[in-house]
Amino acid sequence: MSEFSPHRFCTAPLLDWSDRHCRYMWRLMSKRARLYSEMVTTGAILHGDRERHLQFDTTEQPVALQLGGSDPQELAKCARIAEDWGYTEINLNCGCPSDRVQSGRFGACLMAEPDVVAAGLNAMREAVSIPVTVKHRIGIDDMEDYLGLTRFVEAQAGAGVDTFIVHARKAWLKGLSPKENREIPPLNYEMVYQLKQDYPHLQIVINGGINSLEESLQHLQRVDGVMLGRAAYQTPIILAQVDKQLFGEAKGPDAAHVVEQMLPYIENELQRGQRLNHITRHMLGLFQGLPGARRFRRHLSENAHKKGAGSEVVEKALTLVTQAA
Repeated sequence: MSEFSPHRFCTAPLLDWSDRHCRYMWRLMSKRARLYSEMVTTGAILHGDRERHLQFDTTEQPVALQLGGSDPQELAKCARIAEDWGYTEINLNCGCPSDRVQSGRFGACLMAEPDVVAAGLNAMREAVSIPVTVKHRIGIDDMEDYLGLTRFVEAQAGAGVDTFIVHARKAWLKGLSPKENREIPPLNYEMVYQLKQDYPHLQIVINGGINSLEESLQHLQRVDGVMLGRAAYQTPIILAQVDKQLFGEAKGPDAAHVVEQMLPYIENELQRGQRLNHITRHMLGLFQGLPGARRFRRHLSENAHKKGAGSEVVEKALTLVTQAA
């Protein structure tokens, strides 16, 4: 498996978390990671505040837009819009298990309708020149284990899709909350490895329960790529080691330098009307495990939400860390 796969290391689409402010910070730490947006529904793009949903800083590239939807025409329209905005990939969500998603006929429930998914992916592929990919579970409810998974994958491969991001857990659509669906269904990495073995021509990216780059390297012996979600968010400085450990390139900045590099971005965003805490909420875990981390978190949590709060709040929080160190 080539170390040059564009999906060798990815950050997950995290609803309410992986917004453009978060992705900007992540990009400061890794030049090679492929970043994914939060899931955005086709309805939000076609009928909502398009700029709020699609805006991003060009320094985030390569950045992919994750779409939620099932109507081929709507998906194709949104894919064209996303390409015009400059996204480098469109990813279809077939893994989110929330009730709200099921009622809208998108997310994990679509694994029961592989032909519907294939029609949507094919429509998007015909509408754009950028890659179209799919993120899904290994199964849902009582879907027959590996056979059900291969039926789903083969249908999408038949529509021309060659990159599959596989969350190595089933989703139970009845009886479990979205949070429980991230934790209770057991991980089955072997099923994802088997998928790569049986379909060597496809790019298989593994997701779910991966907490370190050491674990990532183990997975990369069996699949083409890894995707980190909560580990990358809760301990973001892990991303500063990605380029070195997974690509053999220079490592990223330390946490203090990341904060310093965020200051001009914060100033610019505040001038555009953003609130400080909308940015700093993603920075709370930067010093996780280091001296002064609690002081840093507390100062931002207690002050960034205040009216008129500016970058001086972040600078003060940084001094609390350096003093502790």
